[in-house]
Amino acid sequence: MHFDIMRVLRTPHSERFVLQREGRDAAGVDLHYLVGGVVAGTVSIFHDAGIGDNDVPAVLAFIDESLLPEASIAEGNIHFTVIIGNVLGSFSAEAPAGQ
Repeated sequence: MHFDIMRVLRTPHSERFVLQREGRDAAGVDLHYLVGGVVAGTVSIFHDAGIGDNDVPAVLAFIDESLLPEASIAEGNIHFTVIIGNVLGSFSAEAPAGQ
């Protein structure tokens, strides 16, 4: 399974990516780089991306091979939480009216 990768956020210890297929967003990936070379990731697969439960191992293998050359699932230093769901929107704090 192949995706186009777009980095949307980077900090000293984490990154956020969007995986795209056929020009459409398919999944969001948050990676957190921990001590000892361990990586903790959250993969949010968008419900309408056409990626089913059986496809998850291929998605994780793509992330492992494409984004994490210093760690690997096989070595046990990558840990993923996977969610399949709907995007409700983006939310941010707003100043109260009049301020």
